[in-house]
Amino acid sequence: MNDTMAKNIKTRLSNKKGSEQIKFVLEGVLIGLVAGISAIIYRFLLTKAEAFLFGTIKTINGNFLYMFFWGVFIILLSLIIGKLIKFEPMANGSGIPQVSGEMKGYLSQNPIKVLIAKIIGGTLCIVSGFSLGREGPSIQLGAMSAKLLARIQKKGKTKEKVYLSCGAGAGLAAAFNAPLAGAMFTMEEIHKNFDGRIIVSVMTASITADFLAKSIFGLSPVFHYTNLQTIPLKYFGLIIILGVILGVCGSIYNKVMVYSQHIYAKLNKIKTEYKILIPTVFAFILAFTLPDVLAGGNQMVKILENNQYILSTLITLLIVKFIFSAICFGSGAPGGIFFPLLVLGSFIGAIFAVVCTNLIGISADFTQKFIILAMAGFFCATVRAPFTGIILIAEMTGSLSHMISISLVCIISYVVAYIFKSEPIYESLLDNILKKQKIELKEPSNETMLVTYNIAFESEVDGRRLDEIEWPKNCLLVAIERGNKEFIPRGYNTIKAGDFITVLINENEMNYMNEMLTQMCCEKEKKYID
Repeated sequence: MNDTMAKNIKTRLSNKKGSEQIKFVLEGVLIGLVAGISAIIYRFLLTKAEAFLFGTIKTINGNFLYMFFWGVFIILLSLIIGKLIKFEPMANGSGIPQVSGEMKGYLSQNPIKVLIAKIIGGTLCIVSGFSLGREGPSIQLGAMSAKLLARIQKKGKTKEKVYLSCGAGAGLAAAFNAPLAGAMFTMEEIHKNFDGRIIVSVMTASITADFLAKSIFGLSPVFHYTNLQTIPLKYFGLIIILGVILGVCGSIYNKVMVYSQHIYAKLNKIKTEYKILIPTVFAFILAFTLPDVLAGGNQMVKILENNQYILSTLITLLIVKFIFSAICFGSGAPGGIFFPLLVLGSFIGAIFAVVCTNLIGISADFTQKFIILAMAGFFCATVRAPFTGIILIAEMTGSLSHMISISLVCIISYVVAYIFKSEPIYESLLDNILKKQKIELKEPSNETMLVTYNIAFESEVDGRRLDEIEWPKNCLLVAIERGNKEFIPRGYNTIKAGDFITVLINENEMNYMNEMLTQMCCEKEKKYID
């Protein structure tokens, strides 16, 4: 047994002692610092890039010579972005599917190459005006920083997964000033379970990263809505209708985003690195015709925050932003859809509120509340992570006083999207990545395998009842062999040294599960070798 595995085993055992739980917190703090710094650097660069973009457009608009040079400039940037994607393919797109794929054991990313390509490429995309967000990349950057930290500390694969989860949560927390949402998104979307021990580390990492981000960017929430009127119960029927609309729109959004990738994939005669030129052309045109739709969408958010609710303008911006986002994301440019989809949701809510005001005569004071509800509902319909959606919007708006209405619209939109058989966006995007790499996602039931382990004397499970042992998730103990007898395991059965246990596990989790089960069954004296 190598030193790394011995240290991992020792850590696993010591973590079971109540007095050692503080280690989870300390690890979370360290991961939060490292992951938070990478996400903060990315957020800072994108903020400066966006300011440079809109400042330049405002200055040169109308001067055809300067506009020409701007076009040449962003074409050169697109070529650099293409080279970065070729340098590290895992840096393209959102980054969330890549992290999820690594957690499932399908992918393995090079953290240093991803950090370099994602930070530089994402910044150049915003300078060019691409309709992409910082939140998905921040999650990937946080996860890769944490993975690099795990490798530096020579952690095993099992612990590396924990670090990935913590880093992902810290990245989102730093990007959105939303520590609770960061932790919840990690458990709901990345880690896919609510392991109590992992929650402690993820929560600590998210809070640490959020503290760092707020120390630099301030305490203000991402969205500054100050006129959030409580919607009376008599109007809750409108919330249900809005939820249905958001569920339908979310289903359409998911299909279009996935289809946009398929369209680009069919352009076989164009090299991958040159496909970035396509959104560059659109970005140049929009820069001097409808600049508000460029970049993540902060300019569009300001329109709503300033109570500019002209129906025709709202509809135009919504449609153009939606199409432009699909063009940018489908190209494989390094950037996310997280923030742009929230912006789209906010405009759906604004349009719905204006229509209700004109047709039904409800007070315009409720408009901002419908905007908030629509963001949450649209997020749930696309990502299918309702708890994250509820908490995220509450944190981003700085208000926790409207949980009932937000929860209602999230539930309705979630159910409608499910009825329309809309796959969660990040699962669909991961499926595309795996197909591109000729790795197919298969149902766990079709990829199960039986593995046998010998129980060593004084191992972690020796002499313990089955129902007292904390078995890894997603594995099933199917048989115990003692001497020449084999029997079906029951909770009251006691495992003894010399037994052979047969476990049913998923093939795609073989490496992770094998390490965990080997640690549990090996000899105790070997566990403490340093």
